[in-house]
Amino acid sequence: MTSAAWSIRLYNACDQLLWAIRLNLLWIAFTLLGGVVLGLGPATVAAYTLARRHARGESFQVWTEFARAYRREFVRGSLLVLPLTATGVLLVGNLLYFTAQGMTALRLTTYVALAALVVVAAYLLPMYVHYDLRVSAYLPKASLFALTRPASSILLLFAFVAIAHTVEAFPILAPTVAAGAWIQLNTWLCLRFFEENEARLHAKGN
Repeated sequence: MTSAAWSIRLYNACDQLLWAIRLNLLWIAFTLLGGVVLGLGPATVAAYTLARRHARGESFQVWTEFARAYRREFVRGSLLVLPLTATGVLLVGNLLYFTAQGMTALRLTTYVALAALVVVAAYLLPMYVHYDLRVSAYLPKASLFALTRPASSILLLFAFVAIAHTVEAFPILAPTVAAGAWIQLNTWLCLRFFEENEARLHAKGN
C-alpha cells in the first residue's frame, strides 16, 4: 500500500474519531440539558438521527440539526428510550445482587437477559430513525429482527462488549468518545443489515 493510501486511511480514521467525539459531546450536553431523565431519550434519538445522516454521507449543521431533532423527539424519544433504560438499570441491579449472594443460576440468567436487551436496543434505535412506524411497532420488529438475524445480532453484541471493555480499561473514554463511537458504529452496521434485509425481501418478491 502506498504512502498516499495510508495517508487517506489515517485522515479518514481521524475524521471518524473527531465525529464520534462531537457526537458524544452533543449527547452528553443535551442529556444534561433535560435534567438527565427527561433529556436522555431525545438526546439519544437525536444522536442516532445525526449518526444515520453522517453514515449516508450527508452534510449538515451539527448543532442546529441536533437541537432540531432533540426538540422534535422530546416526547417520542422518551417513550422509546426510558423503558429500555429502566429495564437495563433493573437488570444490572439484579445482577449485582445475585453476584453478591452467589446465586450463579440467576446471575447467568440475568446476563442472558442483559445481552438480549442490548441486541434488541441496538436494532431498535437505528430502526427508529430509519423507518417511519408507530412507536409501539418498533420493539416487536426489532425483537423479530434480532431473532431472525443471529449472525448480525452476535456481531452487534460483540461490538458493544468490545467498547464496554475498552472503556473499563480506559475510563477517560467514557466522557469523551464512548457513546458517540457506539452510536455511530451501531448505526453504520444496522443500516447495512437493513439494506441486506430489504434486498433479500425484494429478491423473494420477484
